[in-house]
Amino acid sequence: MMAWQGQTKWTESLRRGDHSALSFCFKLHARSLGFFANRLINDPLEAEDIVAECFAKLWERRRDFQTEENIKAFLYISCRNACLDYIRREKVKTLAQKAYSSKQEGAEDTILKHIITAEVLAILDEEIAMLPDNYREVFKLIYFDLKKTEEIADQLGLSEQTVRNYKARAVNLLKTAMLKRGISSMGVVALLLFIEGR
Repeated sequence: MMAWQGQTKWTESLRRGDHSALSFCFKLHARSLGFFANRLINDPLEAEDIVAECFAKLWERRRDFQTEENIKAFLYISCRNACLDYIRREKVKTLAQKAYSSKQEGAEDTILKHIITAEVLAILDEEIAMLPDNYREVFKLIYFDLKKTEEIADQLGLSEQTVRNYKARAVNLLKTAMLKRGISSMGVVALLLFIEGR
């Protein structure tokens, strides 16, 4: 990632048509947008396509934006609208999508919560990737693959107590990392309570 000196430089470079500025912006926001889109449509591959299209639209309209805040708002609004269009095209296949679609434009609080959750999940995903190998493997088997302690112990050739220790250490490291990043909202607290209670 290019080391930009403050947001003004890269946003101005984007307006001038600098592809490296677009790449920087993509690395800054694509992961969060992907989580955001997938929460709305529950289709990871389609979510990736939607995010890519949002950045294509940003590039087409790059001269319209003065600040990073403008760019971020445009990306999330474009992503939301594209997700709603997708849901309509798919004729609202799930109850969750139907509930979201019925609210549409009047659900700004819900949209904000989805944005916050998506950004927190993106940060959490980065921090999980940085866990020591043993902790990361156990954490993913528990929370992503939904395996039980005894199953993991058998699979990895560890004692059940070691698996529990790895799990506890992983959760503590993630808590510390999230707090260091300034993530202290109730959403994160709820997320961590969910993790601890599994």
